[in-house]
Amino acid sequence: MRALVTGGGGFLGAALVRKLLAQGDFVRVQARGDYPELRALGAETVRADVCDREATARSCEGVEVVFHTAAMAGGWGPPSEFERVNVGGTQSVIDGCLAAGVQGLVYTSSPSVVSDGKDLEGVNEAVPYARRFYAHYPRTKALADQLVCKANTAALCTVVLRPHLIWGPGDNHLLPRLESRWRAGRLRRIGARDPKVDTIYIDNCVDAHLCAARKLLEKAPVGGKAYFVSDGDPVGVWTMVDRVLDAAGAGPVEGSVPAWLAFGLGATLEFGHWLFGLDREPAMTRFGALMLSTVEWFDISAARRELGYQPRVSIAEGLARLRSARTLGTASGPGDLLDPLGQGQVGGQRP
Repeated sequence: MRALVTGGGGFLGAALVRKLLAQGDFVRVQARGDYPELRALGAETVRADVCDREATARSCEGVEVVFHTAAMAGGWGPPSEFERVNVGGTQSVIDGCLAAGVQGLVYTSSPSVVSDGKDLEGVNEAVPYARRFYAHYPRTKALADQLVCKANTAALCTVVLRPHLIWGPGDNHLLPRLESRWRAGRLRRIGARDPKVDTIYIDNCVDAHLCAARKLLEKAPVGGKAYFVSDGDPVGVWTMVDRVLDAAGAGPVEGSVPAWLAFGLGATLEFGHWLFGLDREPAMTRFGALMLSTVEWFDISAARRELGYQPRVSIAEGLARLRSARTLGTASGPGDLLDPLGQGQVGGQRP
């Protein structure tokens, strides 16, 4: 396989790059940052914004498949920047693929494209896009999701994957922020219940992407479709938070804030940040409050059946690996922004 990974310096992107290289595949990485560690592993690196159409078109030359993981994530930020990166950047990748004759495009989307703040229990890909969004991230990801599905042709086969809460060793987004807030005494449960959610261990997420790429290159009838992917084992969101914190030598979370109060606080803080032109993300957003207090787990039978995806690493095994990585000092430390969906600021796309 000859592959391009956009956002190859992010949590998911870097894991995907390492797996492809381990298989003996040719890998080119396009990201805004410089990643000499990926070059040392054998990847060819291109330092460029995914919205740079000319640079992206050049990056697409000579590859068979593109994994588009770069995105601007989070519950707060300028709508124009979310649109530029998530929508414009995705169109740039599609155009680059078409110009270079790329055979397959695998796009990393998010289940938040169908989330409207209500519980989603075991729904499949037939569930429609949300009619209301509480942040620009899910809104623009939904637009990009549709762009990729519609771009599917006989020449360029496309697949959309929707992983939920990516976690594991090397996570520099979700776990570090949770651990940092817990150690500062600022982490509280949201709501009185422990809503079940899907998660996906990083190795399982990489496997899902590789399964999709292989099916595209085989010209299997999966083009133009979107698939939910997860560990296939829904778990209470706060149960999972306590487990990953325990693996990091922290936790558990004590105390709680009513869900309605967290949502209202998020709305108030968002308005205040908008009113005073503050760039930093509020301590709470409506999007974050909903993601941590709402049931969200999905039927992944389509991915199993059509992509051949099977979660290989259980949550228990993933936690053991996370604990081992923390003991050895190979996992990331505190210091980045919390993305409740686990998508992270892949590829350094967020300023």
